[in-house]
Amino acid sequence: LLVEVGRRLDHSVSGEGKLVARMGGDEFVILVENPAGVHTLVDVADRVLRDLESPIRIGGHELTVSASIGIVERPVAGTTAADLIRDADITQYWAKADGRARWALYDPERNAREVARFTLSATMPLALERGEFYVDYQPLVRLEDRTVVGVEALVRWQHPEFGRLAPDRFIELAEETGLVVPLGRWVLRGACKQARRWSDEYGDSAPFVSVNLAVRQFRDPELVRDVERILDECALPPHRLQLELTESAIMGTADEPLETLRALSDVGVRIAIDGFGTGYSNLAYLTQLPVHELKIAGSFMEGLRPAGEEDPVDARIVSTLVQLAHALKLGVTAKDIETAQQAERLHRIGCDTGQGWFFAKPRGSHEIGDLLGRPLTP
Repeated sequence: LLVEVGRRLDHSVSGEGKLVARMGGDEFVILVENPAGVHTLVDVADRVLRDLESPIRIGGHELTVSASIGIVERPVAGTTAADLIRDADITQYWAKADGRARWALYDPERNAREVARFTLSATMPLALERGEFYVDYQPLVRLEDRTVVGVEALVRWQHPEFGRLAPDRFIELAEETGLVVPLGRWVLRGACKQARRWSDEYGDSAPFVSVNLAVRQFRDPELVRDVERILDECALPPHRLQLELTESAIMGTADEPLETLRALSDVGVRIAIDGFGTGYSNLAYLTQLPVHELKIAGSFMEGLRPAGEEDPVDARIVSTLVQLAHALKLGVTAKDIETAQQAERLHRIGCDTGQGWFFAKPRGSHEIGDLLGRPLTP
């Protein structure tokens, strides 16, 4: 098979200034000297793909093969053969990931992003030990009187090389590597300790804390015991803690998520469905869930503009979700509120709580106390 592929490649790449060689295994390399532009290399790649389309007959069998091709165009000056081969190999894997039987062009920006992603993944375990993670808190505001009733705990990473990183830069990596479980446990413990300090200082005016649970955390068999243990360590009343899960993580038909939710609810903590309205909305299943709060996805807020400019579809969706939640005796929080018009419209619709930059950006725990016990007036 490899001999026949080599023969076809030799036929496709024949000509002065062109070379094809087998690097090892099933990998071949093609060198084109002084191409007239990247289109020359693309023409070669397209020709190779066409020449490999017809089946190869071996031992009475017809075998079909395809190729994934990485294309790198680069001046010889300022690079090495090793660098060229490495980048071509990386690009070839991009083509393979995109669906095989195709070529891909080397993109230095994409490569830099992937190197940075790998670096973050590799350094994340030590970062937790070194204390590079910290938690900011975003107020949850009761729309009726604009007072702060809760805060959402949001983890950040102060990376020594890349600076301050928001969760969208590393939470997915933490999920992939499994570090999201110890990281989530660290956030939960820190948020509960802080909630206890606020409770001691502000009494009934102290906010509850809302902590996000990643899918992998939710499936961790130790989750319920961790929550019980941390609440006990911090001497925090369970109703001072809210756990947020995405709609897709818990809306389904399997019994296991329902059992976990019931166990958490039995502990006494509040349960919120985050980003409600954009995922798999099995409304019949929703009636079975021990949930206390629905957090409406921020994507619906954009349509809540001043009179005459409002998107009637977004307004109707939000109104319907609020009515649905209240019919099920659930509270409703609207996310990503950015304007006074949105806040006022949500209050008229009947939404209970809101959060967003209109009220306050996420901030350190020491700044939250200044917002408690009074109406929040941006």
